[in-house]
Amino acid sequence: MNSAVNPRFVSRLTRQTLALILAGGRGHRLGPLTAWRAEPALPFGGKFRIIDFPLSNCINSGIRQIGVLTQYKSHSLIRHIQKGWGFLRGEFGEFVELLPAQQRVNETSWYQGTADAVYQNLDIIRSHRPEYVVVLAGDQIYKMDYGPMIAYHLEKGADMTIGCLPVPLDIARQCGVLKLNDNAQVLAFTEKPNDPEFLTDQPEHALASMGIYVFSTQFLFDILFEDAQRTDSSHDFGRDVIPHILPKASLYGYLFKNTGSSEQKVYWRDVGTVDNYWSANIELVGVNPELNMYDSQWPIWTYQEQLPPAKFVFNLPEKQGIAISSMVSGGCFISGAKIHRSLLFSNVWVKEKSVVEDSVILPDVQIGENCHIRRALIDRRCHIPAYTNIGIDPVADAARFHVSESGVVLVTAEMLGQKQHVA
Repeated sequence: MNSAVNPRFVSRLTRQTLALILAGGRGHRLGPLTAWRAEPALPFGGKFRIIDFPLSNCINSGIRQIGVLTQYKSHSLIRHIQKGWGFLRGEFGEFVELLPAQQRVNETSWYQGTADAVYQNLDIIRSHRPEYVVVLAGDQIYKMDYGPMIAYHLEKGADMTIGCLPVPLDIARQCGVLKLNDNAQVLAFTEKPNDPEFLTDQPEHALASMGIYVFSTQFLFDILFEDAQRTDSSHDFGRDVIPHILPKASLYGYLFKNTGSSEQKVYWRDVGTVDNYWSANIELVGVNPELNMYDSQWPIWTYQEQLPPAKFVFNLPEKQGIAISSMVSGGCFISGAKIHRSLLFSNVWVKEKSVVEDSVILPDVQIGENCHIRRALIDRRCHIPAYTNIGIDPVADAARFHVSESGVVLVTAEMLGQKQHVA
């Protein structure tokens, strides 16, 4: 059966599917950015949060039964989902349910790993009676139609199907790496290998797991019950469950495809480091970025405040309010300042004679007059005092702020002595 030309077949499958988004992780590699929020709650792209991408993929794919599993500092994430994702109709069996860690199975344990997080909610999953369960990472940026992957899972007669794509070897070391046969059946799976096996036709790349899994529901129940009894398991899908079941189960790899044009370069970003997060945002200000944020056929949904349009004032020789090769969100006020190749989130105020270059400015930031900010990442609600230089003097930056491996300067309110404690 060719599901690609049978949308009714695919839509029937998605109606029988429950999606579980794993959104409880802290994101240790992001350092101070996740001191007060879970990684999926991080703002992205000027007006969204990272969690909006897997949620939008579900809605656009026709999956309207969704659980979001939360744990680490989840208040801002929960608040965002409550405000922005309450439009589904419960009377039609549609929902986005929040599933916080609540010691449902063991009164002394929170979620111990990705597999344990799902295991602790098996009673809730069972109550919805899905035919298929899709498990998704909540901390990645991509656009994907999950319907064809579920159809592929059924056509292959798979117990489990793993979404995968070729990535450079240095990125593969942070992922699970697969080896497939000619029929796309998984022959080997190694979690975060030091020396990942490269693809024969792409020696600079390895085939990496995206953390996207499709399960037949009863199979998922069986393997999670078995894993829960293992004392030698850390109860993680990649580290424990997949290698354990591989010799005795039918596992297939599904090569990731973009939505839309097949000619477009595959876009998938793990934004789990300061450098990756900064660069993924900065890419968007380009003329033709790989991630099309203006795609009306596959919109990214979110909650957003009702804000006035961005405003630029003054056109004098000594102070000119302009933005070049940049994205500026609603509620921003650029008063006699220059913005170049930067992304400004909502409610950013930049005052006279300041210059912002190659920078990502998160919501509600105020930048005083005569500041020069270059190649920086400014966290939410920072108040940058007048005459502050950031990204100009590496020694001064290292003394006050967090400087990434590639030299991006991360500034948080705490580093400025402003105890905001915000997410």
